[in-house]
Amino acid sequence: MGKHIDDAVGQGKEAFGKATGDRRTEAEGKVDQTKAKAEDAADKFKDKAEDLKDKAEGAFESAGEKIRDAFKRD
Repeated sequence: MGKHIDDAVGQGKEAFGKATGDRRTEAEGKVDQTKAKAEDAADKFKDKAEDLKDKAEGAFESAGEKIRDAFKRD
């Protein structure tokens, strides 16, 4: 399931568990919500890592161009 669906299902399970006194269902709901939050955090981390990689590649390319330009002038 998608992380948003896991979160919604988890909220429903937790609410149902609380309403019926079913602690196991309530706990399963909390686990589903935690899983969705962890997946969301992992996706954000992955996006940030890709952004940093792109910035680093750009910086290395720029530095390489500057070095090549410096040698062309001499």
